[in-house]
Amino acid sequence: MADNEDPKKERKNRGKSKEVCGYPISIFFIVVNEFCERFSYYGMRAVLVLYFKFFLRWDDDLSTSIYHTFVALCYLTPILGAIVADSWLGKFKTIIYLSIVYAIGQVAMAVSAIHDITDTDRDGTPDNMIFHVVMSMVGLFLIALGTGGIKPCVAAFGGDQFGDHQEKQRRTFFSVFYLCINGGSLLSTIITPILRAQECGIYSQQKCYSLAFGVPAALMVVALVVFIAGSGMYYKAEPQGNIMLDVSKCIGFAIKNRYRHRSKQFPKRKHWMDWAEEKYDKLLIAQIKMVLKVLFLYIPLPVFWTLFDQKGSRWTLQATTMDGNFGLLVIQPDQMQTVNPILILTLVPIMDSVVYPLIKKCDLSRVVMTPRLKNPCVSLSKTFVSHLTSFFCCCCVCCSQCQESITVIEEIKPNSVHMALQIPQYFFITAGEVMFSVTGLEFSYSQAPSNMKAVLQAGWLLTVAIGNFIVLIVAEAAKIPLKWAEYVLFASLLIAMCVLFSIMAYFYTYIDPTEIEAQFKTTTNEDDEKHKNGEIQMLKKGSVNQKDHFNKDKKQTRL
Repeated sequence: MADNEDPKKERKNRGKSKEVCGYPISIFFIVVNEFCERFSYYGMRAVLVLYFKFFLRWDDDLSTSIYHTFVALCYLTPILGAIVADSWLGKFKTIIYLSIVYAIGQVAMAVSAIHDITDTDRDGTPDNMIFHVVMSMVGLFLIALGTGGIKPCVAAFGGDQFGDHQEKQRRTFFSVFYLCINGGSLLSTIITPILRAQECGIYSQQKCYSLAFGVPAALMVVALVVFIAGSGMYYKAEPQGNIMLDVSKCIGFAIKNRYRHRSKQFPKRKHWMDWAEEKYDKLLIAQIKMVLKVLFLYIPLPVFWTLFDQKGSRWTLQATTMDGNFGLLVIQPDQMQTVNPILILTLVPIMDSVVYPLIKKCDLSRVVMTPRLKNPCVSLSKTFVSHLTSFFCCCCVCCSQCQESITVIEEIKPNSVHMALQIPQYFFITAGEVMFSVTGLEFSYSQAPSNMKAVLQAGWLLTVAIGNFIVLIVAEAAKIPLKWAEYVLFASLLIAMCVLFSIMAYFYTYIDPTEIEAQFKTTTNEDDEKHKNGEIQMLKKGSVNQKDHFNKDKKQTRL
């Protein structure tokens, strides 16, 4: 089915041509593609900060800065990918083209890590480091463009393959899709550090970063080939236009119109978005107001990602100074990141069955979760705010206690502290991720208008990018010499933000987007009906007038 076919006309026929156990065969190609792509991304990312430090010979601050710049770009480019897919190429072509870019970037990273290319004196150290730096930066840029660009497309493209009669299968698909993400992350974070720890080279043996990047590159090529192999079975919807562009234009017009009428002679309007009424539909303006209300609540959220994404940078660098000998196993510093996906798979059912019910019984939850709308989506939305409030408050207590117990210890010998001491910090940050991320995405979905759910998802991803930029600013601008002092700074920032978020969450009023949209649609239909009736009356009047005029002319002719 081509990209230019009508999605509404063919929606009921999706997945009917070839099915296995009620599922379209096409989704199996998409699931395998996602597993390979996530293996490629997380495998490369697991060893990235160590590549910066030990291969490119950068210091900890520069390594951390470049790492978080890369992660931030990976969460900024989804906006570009969504615009290209929805308004130009369609999801299928966008995934294909950006996957090619992605694979080229992974190959460039693998080539940049081959030390023999510029090791002319064969001493094991590259003689032309500029080549390796340029190749790696080009590779990372292409990877960020590729992985971010396809991020909003793959899951939605998989959902497009199901018809209206396959709602149950669609829900199962998204569960399997999420499992593939964590499965690819877990396996790659175990395997690529082992590959990195091997020694390879033509003239001299060095740590094999080229192999650690090469295997993810190969998996990305496999992901692309598998996805293309299912091309003839996919449903490919026509690009319908990107609502994000309409939202941006409407907001821009409202700001410009408000600026033009800034004089006191013009009456104030209830909301600044009302200044767009001269050009845009009232329903669109109401939907944008709902989105802006949620985005305002997102303001403190980047601080969480500021702490969370440091597990791939500061925490990994911290692990390089610790003892990874667990008896039968010797854990590599970058392998400690596997604790995160393992805990995710473990904590999700525990949170659902134990923690969330306990939070609902707390007085704080009762205050925050006072019902204001009789809608099943509301309780889910309120759970998000209560979870975040409880989590942030717990962090404030813990951080305060940590600051009181901090003591400066100097001249600690390398590898004298066991790496197992990182497990508690991984446990708490992962518990926070499960409470924060899952409920946050559900909150965004339930509070978003029907045609702007992608806009809020993009806003959610934007908080991740901003959080990584905060780490970049602290690492490069602040230049804090003592690492414990930097951790205290981030903890203090979280304390301030959790207080702000608690206040914002308390005063947040939940909405039912469906009811609000229905009110505007009803009003619009009534106006259209009145307008139509008015036209009919005018036509009737016009007919009578024409008849009278004709009779009058006839009489004049007789005379």
